[in-house]
Amino acid sequence: KMAAAGGAGSAAALWSEVNRCGQNGDFARALKSVNKILQISKDDVTALQCKVVCLIQNGNFKEALSVINTHTKVLTSDIIAFEKAYCEYRLNRIENALKTIQSASQQTDKLKELYGQVLYRLERYDDCLAAYRDLIRNSQDEYEEERKTNLSAVVAAQSTWEKVMPEDLGLREATYELCYNSACALIGQGKLNEAMKKLQKAEELCRQSLSEDSDVTEEDTEAELAIIHGQMAYIMQLQGRTEDALQLYNQIIKLKPTDVGLLAVIANNIITINKDQNVFDSKKKVKLTNAEGVEHKLSKKQLQAIEFNKALLAMYTNQADQCRKLSASLQSQSPEHLLPVLIQAAQLCREKQHAKAVALLQDFADQHPANAAEIKLTMAQLKIAQGSITKACMILRSIEELQHKPGMVSALVTMYSHEEDIDSAIEVFTQAIQWYQQFQARTNYSCCVFQPKSPVHLSLIREAANFKLKHGRKKEAISDLEELWKQNPKDVHTLAQLISAYSLVDPEKAKVLSKHLPSSDTMSLKVDVDALENSHGATYVRKKAGKLTGDSQQKEQGQGDVKKKKKKKKGKLPKNYDPKVTPDPERWLPMRERSYYRGRKKGKKKDQVGKGTQGSTTAGSSELDASKTASSPPTSPRPGSAAAVSATSNVIPPRHQKPAGAPATKKKQQQKKKKGAKGGW
Repeated sequence: KMAAAGGAGSAAALWSEVNRCGQNGDFARALKSVNKILQISKDDVTALQCKVVCLIQNGNFKEALSVINTHTKVLTSDIIAFEKAYCEYRLNRIENALKTIQSASQQTDKLKELYGQVLYRLERYDDCLAAYRDLIRNSQDEYEEERKTNLSAVVAAQSTWEKVMPEDLGLREATYELCYNSACALIGQGKLNEAMKKLQKAEELCRQSLSEDSDVTEEDTEAELAIIHGQMAYIMQLQGRTEDALQLYNQIIKLKPTDVGLLAVIANNIITINKDQNVFDSKKKVKLTNAEGVEHKLSKKQLQAIEFNKALLAMYTNQADQCRKLSASLQSQSPEHLLPVLIQAAQLCREKQHAKAVALLQDFADQHPANAAEIKLTMAQLKIAQGSITKACMILRSIEELQHKPGMVSALVTMYSHEEDIDSAIEVFTQAIQWYQQFQARTNYSCCVFQPKSPVHLSLIREAANFKLKHGRKKEAISDLEELWKQNPKDVHTLAQLISAYSLVDPEKAKVLSKHLPSSDTMSLKVDVDALENSHGATYVRKKAGKLTGDSQQKEQGQGDVKKKKKKKKGKLPKNYDPKVTPDPERWLPMRERSYYRGRKKGKKKDQVGKGTQGSTTAGSSELDASKTASSPPTSPRPGSAAAVSATSNVIPPRHQKPAGAPATKKKQQQKKKKGAKGGW
């Protein structure tokens, strides 16, 4: 009895310690006391519950879940449902957490909160939205702002991933989290400018909120703003401002944020900007997408986009096996998705295996008829690249849902014209026109009211008529033109074409139709000629004639039109022009083309000095001696002496005279060339 009393006393002291530590937030010390209590009573339900809570508070979710699973008889689902579901949620066992919540006999407010989080992670956004609406409606506590933030996050996810038009929740955007989620919803709608303004407001609210806390540093503020700046950079990228986006992305990476999901998204976006350029940088960035825990931070579509880009990067870096492995894995995960098979086909084309690429695409089109149109367009592109235009046309014509589209008709007609297959081109026009006729008949039947032909239908008929006229199919074009004129009898252009076509086939019919042409009086255009000539784009503008007096009018009538003669300007002469000297007749020719051109004067002194025996001088050496000349002019004029030299000099400028002995020099050069030529022809 004394031992039992002593044990009870120690247990009471331990419970007091647990209570005190719990209030102080010291869960590690509280856990030690709880373990001592369990040594006394191993199946104590309250002690086991406290142990689970202490482990959760310390972040030991696996151990907490292990305690729950090993004491299932004592810790029933009614008692420990929330703690078990929370541990499973934090361990990313989302499906198990959902089952635990749904199996609970009583849905407490805590379970409902966790249920909303679980639905969001499972991307069941409609159910999640309903859960949060119910919580906000039936709860009144200090966590209302957090619930509204979560609600706005659900709406943003619907807009971004499911392309659902978000409804106005009437939330007052007083926090930066609400502003950020609102911006994400606007991005999903494509309203990029509005989204940027919301993000700027979110940044301002974030800075204002964090500035109120004295313990928050500038680095902490920038880390908190990283996700907002990342979304800003994404908007810039969507707007085509790739340089600005890239700069902002790199600034965020330099901050080294702890959010691996944010880093993975930014790295992926940089890879998409680099494309097949700057591959070394892309290979470094792709490592950030492989960080631990990324798969739990991002949505399925984000993870899928990252995997697609990994496969494309492997293709750009010539890692063929890696590219095939990644694309095959993606195809197994999403068999109906187009991108994996398109990546495989692109890799085969890089390996010059076009036939295999077409076969691969054909198999996919047969297995997935819903996506066959896009695949067949790619097949046609490959055939065109191979030069098989006719086969490409056959593939395009097999896409039934696109046969009547103006773009498809235009492409087929152009391709058939290139192959000079006019009959097939006309057949394409005919099939498209028939489709619109059948559609018109169905519409008239359902509405019970006659409706005129659509603009697209009439446009196709006109294009068909023009094409037939161009290629000499007058009789076939006449029926199309008559149909057009029937729809619009006031169309003079169509009537003129019809008359032109009939004039070559049935002239009498052309005469009859010409009576429907409007008269010349009705066709006269009221054009202000003066205004037209004085317009900005006129190449010729008539000068406005001034008012003439009576005398001048009579003078003009008597004398007629007299043209005013223009005064000729005197040409400018050179400053050193001498009228006594006859100008050089070849002065207008380039120097090389003149008869007295002797080429460059390189090595002139070298040729004149040093010839003959050592120490002897040439006959012209006296000319080089400045002391023997009467007056040797300076090599360059002194300041102020130029005018005196030009005034007293009788030397004729080279431009106005032919140098003496030029022909003789030319003959000497020719003789030297003849002597120096050895071997030759």
